[in-house]
Amino acid sequence: MDAHALDWVNLALRWAHVITGVAWIGTSFYFNWLNSRIEPSAPLHPEPGVAGELWSVHGGAFYRVVKYAVAPARLPATLHWFKWEAYATWLSGFSLLILIYYLGARTFLVDPRVTSIGTGAAVAIGLATLAGSWLVYDLSCRSPLGERPVALAVLLLLLGVALAWGLTRVFSARAAYVHVGAALGTIMAANVFRVIIPSQQEMVAALAHGRPPDAALGRQAALRSLHNNYFTLPVLFVMVSTHYPATYGHRLNWLILAGLAVIGMATRHWFNLRNQGRRNVWILPAAALAMLALALVTAPTSSPRAAPAKSSGADHVSFADVRVIVARRCAACHSSAPTMAGLPAAPQGVLLDTPDEIRAQADRILVVAVQTQAMPLGNLTGMTPEERDLLGRWIRAGANLK
Repeated sequence: MDAHALDWVNLALRWAHVITGVAWIGTSFYFNWLNSRIEPSAPLHPEPGVAGELWSVHGGAFYRVVKYAVAPARLPATLHWFKWEAYATWLSGFSLLILIYYLGARTFLVDPRVTSIGTGAAVAIGLATLAGSWLVYDLSCRSPLGERPVALAVLLLLLGVALAWGLTRVFSARAAYVHVGAALGTIMAANVFRVIIPSQQEMVAALAHGRPPDAALGRQAALRSLHNNYFTLPVLFVMVSTHYPATYGHRLNWLILAGLAVIGMATRHWFNLRNQGRRNVWILPAAALAMLALALVTAPTSSPRAAPAKSSGADHVSFADVRVIVARRCAACHSSAPTMAGLPAAPQGVLLDTPDEIRAQADRILVVAVQTQAMPLGNLTGMTPEERDLLGRWIRAGANLK
């Protein structure tokens, strides 16, 4: 496919993924809030089968929402379902995974510095990760642990950390992060497709045929919906993680991801408690302190720009040497006319054609090429440790253009 057309397909899919993801997460947050805010109906006007109600005002109108303990005595003429947001989010995300990481496996999926696995095997592992994650999760929920939510949550967290550790030993760091997010997204979508919607369909069918609905199905659907609610913030971080090489480029990247996921779930838990009227004063401060700790852990060991040291001429790094490295290893992508196949324009608009452009991007080069070694992607251009060291010494000495 033409590079320009490929870029617009990428844009269309990414935009669709964001739009549908916002719609899905919005409904998830709303219904979890709604369940927490339902209150018993007024005792003077009891309604058969009604567990509670909620009054709200929005956009100049008043709304009354009624929740049934199981189901109403008869079905209404119109019943609204919420499922296509989940399906569309997963389908657009999976399409992006194929377009970027599977069709571009040599660039984005495989990193020779991590493993020598072939692209075909790497794609197979990626697909197996998505399917296997759902199967393990589903079996865990259907096991006796399904009746012990805290123990189940601990198990799922440990399995998630193990998955992150394993994938960072197989894929490039960016691809490992994305596949952890894709695994969570697959679990969330499969929860809707395989558990939540079928449970609701069975309850509707029972009502239509005059059978008493199975309340256990409703409880299982509620459990999966709650899990989806806690997964949302970790998945949202993964969606933006490619912009933060300090996280995935760190040598403990799997542990950084686990820490950020816990912070996200803890933040979601604080909101869930608040929605239930249960105030908690320590979760958000603890999450903020954990975020600060991760920032300190991932901080560079030295400042990006140290003052030029007084040293012998033997330590001086010539800009001529730096420019040769940039031209050989970086300019294939970061140029006004990229030569890398599939790139119609420089990623994120970063240009490294002229001396002034190289010096202006010195701090970024230090982070992504020297400290985290996230660039070049997959090290396709073969930047050597000696070249990274030279770039680092030039930048720390003041990025002199002489």
